[in-house]
Amino acid sequence: MNAPIPPLPGTPDSPVVNGLSVDVEDWFQVGAFENVIARGEWDAIRTRVEDNVLRILDLFAEAEVRATFFTLGWVARRHPAMIRRIAEAGHELASHGYDHARVFTFTRAEFAADIRKARAIIEDSAGVAVTGYRAPSFSIDRRTPWAFAELAEQGYAYSSSVAPVLHDHYGWPEAPRFAFRPLPWSKLVELPVTTAILGGRRVAAGGGGFFRVLPYGFSRWAIRQVNRTEGRPAVFYFHPWEIDPDQPRVGHAPLRSRFRHYTGLAKMADKLRALVHEFRWGRMDMIAHREAAHAGELPLPAAEEAA
Repeated sequence: MNAPIPPLPGTPDSPVVNGLSVDVEDWFQVGAFENVIARGEWDAIRTRVEDNVLRILDLFAEAEVRATFFTLGWVARRHPAMIRRIAEAGHELASHGYDHARVFTFTRAEFAADIRKARAIIEDSAGVAVTGYRAPSFSIDRRTPWAFAELAEQGYAYSSSVAPVLHDHYGWPEAPRFAFRPLPWSKLVELPVTTAILGGRRVAAGGGGFFRVLPYGFSRWAIRQVNRTEGRPAVFYFHPWEIDPDQPRVGHAPLRSRFRHYTGLAKMADKLRALVHEFRWGRMDMIAHREAAHAGELPLPAAEEAA
């Protein structure tokens, strides 16, 4: 099951290779709708995730790029053929937890069970090892110092679960912007989602809703800043439902949630196509392997192991 990590394209002297990732969840499993669509309703809703993932695989093949698919165990259990297609295309499969519950809603024991369950389902579906993890809604923060310890103890090589910004749904603004080791006793590497510096302040620039809503030029500027000024890779993410403008509308969701979820869907596929062709991209396990040499320890009390 364990395969060697393939090298990043190019050499260390070539232009920076960025981390490309897809958070594999369906349109009804998102944080924006968590208070209006109950988990108990999920089994009765027609899924759209498989068709969208297949479109993404075609887009990546066209651009000849490889990416990481952080996948919910719930999705992998229902779409094992899709999971195998992802692996067969040369992409990395990683864990996004089982059913998109945020880490800070768990106890450590509950979190341990969640990531163990999701990993087993994904590995059984594709026959490949899962070594990476991304918390739903980037929900590892100062409240959950034990999460990194649990990931390390379960043998994960890297996490990409921190948004080092202030946001109403998530964020750890004191965290480092680039790769760091959250535990002094472990080789586990955290790869925060990308931020840029604008007017002396950190701004979110790693994809998702920000990529859909803002002009493409903003993302181009931000990635160039990270690559050229900082000399570091960007970490970019999006979701399969973001390329699906025909998905159902949840009219009873709050206006703010509907704005966040539906704005820019019609243009997303074309923007993604431009992005994957303009910059160089690789899988997150490859980025973590290279960034490990630059990763310092987390200079915060939360880096200490918690019981």
